[in-house]
Amino acid sequence: MNTLSFRTQSANAATVKRDWYVVDATNQTVGRMCSRIAAILRGKNKPYFTPHTDCGDYVIVINAEKVVFTGNKLDDKDYITYSGYPGGQKAESARNLLSRRPEAVLERAIKGMLPKNRLGRQLFRKLMVYSGPEHPHAAQKPKPLNLKAE
Repeated sequence: MNTLSFRTQSANAATVKRDWYVVDATNQTVGRMCSRIAAILRGKNKPYFTPHTDCGDYVIVINAEKVVFTGNKLDDKDYITYSGYPGGQKAESARNLLSRRPEAVLERAIKGMLPKNRLGRQLFRKLMVYSGPEHPHAAQKPKPLNLKAE
């Protein structure tokens, strides 16, 4: 009888290879794009994905101000913040937040799709969002990532 032992391989910090990707958010739907980016940040696109380990890649998002919402979400969706004090709850429509701070729209959407623990906070640090077409990460040689084709 063959006594080969097949053991499940778990990824760790020494075995993970991280890449840098740049995503152009022009005319991309917010939720669909953010769910794919969250999966890449977690490392779900890799064959050695391990749920409790950071095995994801770095993602740079450019042209954040050019994202689109489907339906009436631009006017109906509200982003709510609360200071912790009485009367400190504020709501802002997606249209206002997108014109004022377009990076915040994508950051909040992606952060909500990551785990709510230390691992999620570590994964979120690998996301860089910029409102214009320029980014300061040319030295990392990021590869373009086309999310429309997937």
